[in-house]
Formats: sequence, C-alpha cells, structure tokens
Amino acid sequence: MTLPQLLILAILTATMGLFLWGKLRHDMVALTALIACVLAGLVPAADAFAGFAHPAVITVACVLILSHGLQNTGAVDWLARSVLPRNAGRIPSLLALTGLGAAMSGFMNNVGAMALLMPVAVQLSGRLNMTAGQVLMPLAFGTILGGMTTLVGTPPNLIVSGFRAQTGAGAFGMFDFAPVGVTVAVLGVVFVALVGWRLVPARKAAGEARFETGAYFSEVRVPEESKAVGLTLRAFEREINDSGAQVAGLVRNEVRMIAPHGGRRIQPDDILVLEADVDTLAEALAVFDIKLEEQVDPASTAPPAPSSDKTAPDPGPDAENDESAPRDPEIVLREVAVLPASSIVGRSASDMRLRTRYGLNLLAVSRDPNPPRARLREVALKSGDLLLLQGPADVMADFINDTGCVPLGERDLRIPDKRKAVLSGAILAGAVVLVTLGVLTAAIGFVLAVLLSMLLRTVPPRQVYRVIDWPVIVLLAALIPVAGAMQATGTADMLAVFLVQTIAQGNAVAALAVVLVATMFLSDVMNNAATAAVMCPIALGIAGALGVNPDSFLMAVAIGASCAFLTPIGHQNNTLILGPGGFRFGDYWRLGLPMEILVTAVSLPMLLWVWPL
Repeated sequence: MTLPQLLILAILTATMGLFLWGKLRHDMVALTALIACVLAGLVPAADAFAGFAHPAVITVACVLILSHGLQNTGAVDWLARSVLPRNAGRIPSLLALTGLGAAMSGFMNNVGAMALLMPVAVQLSGRLNMTAGQVLMPLAFGTILGGMTTLVGTPPNLIVSGFRAQTGAGAFGMFDFAPVGVTVAVLGVVFVALVGWRLVPARKAAGEARFETGAYFSEVRVPEESKAVGLTLRAFEREINDSGAQVAGLVRNEVRMIAPHGGRRIQPDDILVLEADVDTLAEALAVFDIKLEEQVDPASTAPPAPSSDKTAPDPGPDAENDESAPRDPEIVLREVAVLPASSIVGRSASDMRLRTRYGLNLLAVSRDPNPPRARLREVALKSGDLLLLQGPADVMADFINDTGCVPLGERDLRIPDKRKAVLSGAILAGAVVLVTLGVLTAAIGFVLAVLLSMLLRTVPPRQVYRVIDWPVIVLLAALIPVAGAMQATGTADMLAVFLVQTIAQGNAVAALAVVLVATMFLSDVMNNAATAAVMCPIALGIAGALGVNPDSFLMAVAIGASCAFLTPIGHQNNTLILGPGGFRFGDYWRLGLPMEILVTAVSLPMLLWVWPL
C-alpha cells in the first residue's frame, strides 16, 4: 500500500467518524476533508474547488429551485390530487407515491423524478401526520431503485452497457436490466412502504417550526366553469374537508348570508366566505379551481409611492393604468399584524384605497374570536387583526413602515396560479424529456429550465438563491474532489481487488457476491457513475480469470452502483433530501442498511437465474 493510499484512507476514516459523531455540520466536515486532501497533496490546489462546477452539484441546485416553483405555483396540489389516493392511510399513500417514483425513474432521469415528486412528498407528510423526512427518504430510495430497471434509468447502466460493447458482445438492450431490476425495485418499494419508513428518524427540517395564526376569513368567487357550480354547500365542504376549510358565509347579488343552509346550491358568480388556516387555503382553492375575490395581478397596477400623509387625495382610476410609474414584478404574500397604534385601526381596505394607493390586495383577515361580518374590503380593521396581503415586495415594505403594522415571521405562503402551474410543470417536463433523449446533459437541461422559470416568473428571480440549500451544495462540491482522490490514488481498485481475492478465493458465486457488495460500498462514498467506471474493468477481469459469464458480473456492478443507501453523498437523490428532511449524515444507514441487505438477498439469486455463470 502506497503512502497516498494510506493518507486517503485515513482522511476518509476520520471524515466518516466526524459525520457519524454529528457534532459538526456536514458541510464543515466535508470542507475539512477537502482541505486535508489538499494539504496532503492528494488533491491539487488548483482543483480543490472544481467540485462546485461539477454537473451533479449544478443539477442538485437546479432541482431545488424547480421543486420550489412546482410547489409555489400550485402544480403540486394538482399532481397530488390526480395521482395519490384520497383519504388513504400511510401505507397505501406511501406505496402509491414510492411506486410512482420508481416507475417514473425507469424512463426518465431519476433526479428529475425526485424533483417532480419531492414537493408532493412534503405535502403528503402533513396530511399523514408524519415528518417530511419519513416520506422523503422512502421516495428517494424508490426513485433510486426504479432507475436500475432500464438502460436509460441511471448513468451506471449506460456505463456498464458501454463496457459490454467494448468486449465485442454488443451493448445491453433497453430492457435487459428489467428482469433483475424490476424484481428488486418492486420488493424494495413494498418494503419501504410497509416497514422501511418506520426506521427513518422523525426529524424536523431547520426552520420548520410553525407559529399559529388562527383561521383566516377570505372571499372566493366561483367562476361559471368551476366544478363547484351546482353542488350544495354541504357537498362542497365535504370536498374541501381535507384542507380543513369550511364555508362561513355566502354572498349572492351583493347580499351576504351568515351561516347559509348546507342544502343551498352554489351558482355561478357566488362569493363564498371561507374559513381556513393560511397554510391550507391554497389547497382549498385548488380543489375547484376557484380564485380569491380580491386577488388581482398587482403587477398590472402601478401605485404611486406611499406617502406619510394619510389625507392624500385619491389618485383616481387612471392611476391603475399609469405606465410611467415604477413596477416591481415580484409579487409576494405577507402576513401582517395590526397593532393598537397602527394608523389603519378603524379603517377598511376601501377607506385606505389599498389597491389604488398602494397596489396591495387584502386577501384574508384573521380575527379572534368573532369573524368579520361585512364584505372583506369593507371590514373595519381592529387591533390584533392579522391580514394576508398580496403585492410587490418593495411596496409591501413601504406599507408596513407607513402604517405602523408588524410583519409576522416569513414562511412559505402560496396562492395557486393555474397558468403558472401549467408553465412550471411544462418547463420541468420539457427539461426531463431533453435529458432523457440525450439532447442535453442533466446539468444543462435543468439550468435551462431554471432560466425559463425565472423569465416566466414561475420562480421569482429574487427567490432563486434563497431556496437553494447551500450546506448541501457545499457538502457535495467538497467531497467530489475527495472521491476523485480515492480513484486517482488507486485506492478504489485496491480495495475491490483485495476483497475479491481474500473473500472469494476462486469461488465464482462468492466472487459475484463480493463484486456486488464492494460496488455498493464504493457507491456509498463515491459518485455512482465513477463507481461503475472503476468496477467494470475489475468485474470483467475477475470473470475472465474464473472463466465464467462476464454478463453476470457486469449486471452485479449495475445493481450495486445504483444502490447507494447508506450516505447522503452516494446518490444525488439522497443529497436532495438532506436539508428538507432535517437529516444528519448518520441517519441514512438505519433504513439504508436493511435496504442494501434486501437488495443483495434478492438480486444475487436473480442474477444467477437470469444471467447464469
């Protein structure tokens, strides 16, 4: 063993120990390992930060941005209602979600599949009263399993196929991986849905703590094409029951009815007064494709700059069409508390000319214990009221300062936008298709999707860098050069050959098992494509020395390289859930180890049957 090999093994051992210790943040540990490799001469100083330009890092960052866009526009609400069983329990819901992820990963980039379903998983966790991580980890593992079922499902399969072509036997076909891959994927999905999720630590993501604001009262108008038309109020409430919303009133022909009878049928242009928590208001709106009565696009208005003079004259209707006024294209939602000293106490949105003067929309009011009885725009505000406001970010800040109100702590608030939801879904789907067909690489395809998302405002440009989980990006970027050092020093080759020669000792079945397990181990600490590239020559050499079918060994490499379940760095999908799931580095093995044991127990006999030695 050479000195560089001893050094890289020592650094990796110490790094794993620090990760498992858990006292230091994972990005700090990764940077420590990187600097140690540089100081030891294992990574050239010029290449130390090359990991930040690695396609895997760029892809992960873009997926986080696109995932936010899907959730923010309401596309996730539609997908969840369309695909997942309604009112189902934990096991059927997890089985449906994880199975869908595995099926999608067989025919599209598995990072793309994870990006599409990750917001659905987070939303589903709330309905099932589970932490986000308890749904995200089964989904991540399911998408990884699904990738090994076809030639295009995951990069290691393409690499393995290329090595087979170099032997003169021809490349593997599209579904040559399916007999073993599908069997493993199906049993793996069933395992995580029935048992596996119970092994996931119930952790909350940083910043996940919620504060209670009580129920908001908002007005929604029922368009003529809505599915709500013709339903009784009782039936309407049953449909939105999952969201926790209920009908508190009805406005018809400008006449407001308090506590309307449940048998009354909804007519076009009715205005329903909904009582709902702000976190579930979006879901209630999405069920019937209805829209908040006071919600207009503030970007189409151009309010004059707010003035401290509360008796300023009404700028008039022409102010709404003043093209010369400044505009801020980023529209935000904010929760604002009315203080006793606020200048808006006793005034309504109409009195303040909230829309024409400020360009803001009052979407909902929370008042405890008595709900407001007037139309929303006519409600005289009281001290202690909570307001849900929509408008340009800079104008919102001016209004808060001008009126003496207090903004509540920021949290993700969203109102479904059907047009933007379709756009965000189409952008991601287009990127996935281009990547799957090989027209663009994953990094380029997803960067293009992010650029389009910013241009079309499905993700506001000001939010792009805020939604990226930077500690995860630093972790991945710092460890990529470390993994490269493991390969460059020959340590990966040495470990694989040592294991085969020491444990297999000339037995073909034992050698096949060692290749499978060794590939899994390396894939947990290295990029899976790099692992496949390292192990394929070793597998072919072992098969040649033993005089057995090389296809069995190549397929073992394909399975092992696709099954990185022990760490967050073995696969991009594992890295994606590290932040949203609130996980620590050492949390993955609790479900990951049983998964790798299951994969080994199932795939080994399947390999011997489908690809006999």
